[in-house]
Amino acid sequence: MLTTIEKVIFLQNVDVFADVPTEDLAYLAAIAEEIKHEKDDVIYNKDDQSDALYVVLDGKVQLHIDENVVTTAETNDAFGTWALFDEEPRVTTATPLEDSKLIRIDREDFYDLLSDHGQITQAIFKTIVKKFRGLVEKFETESLKRSTN
Repeated sequence: MLTTIEKVIFLQNVDVFADVPTEDLAYLAAIAEEIKHEKDDVIYNKDDQSDALYVVLDGKVQLHIDENVVTTAETNDAFGTWALFDEEPRVTTATPLEDSKLIRIDREDFYDLLSDHGQITQAIFKTIVKKFRGLVEKFETESLKRSTN
């Protein structure tokens, strides 16, 4: 089992938590559950209710739609991130390619934590806004390139 400090180190690599101060990540680490999945043991299916974020501690998890591979999450990679913010069904199936250890953060536990720790909410919103602005800037740059060609 990982210590709280080890969980904090892994959570620092999750993009949505990029602006959360290290000391506040300890609160997230406290609600993060370490789980194991064996090779080919489905973690969740496409269209399942979104309810948790996962971080790969060790192993590889393939995210796919039927036989089409979307991406492969490896050590330190997070997947299912937006399940913390969006209740829409999953858009992929997650299946370990090998025996894997993961961290799981449940949405309900996450919401409870945010209600008690506003500074975490602010840091997460800051990260989301940065990502959104980056996407808008990328779109504007690509649109400008297309219009000048």
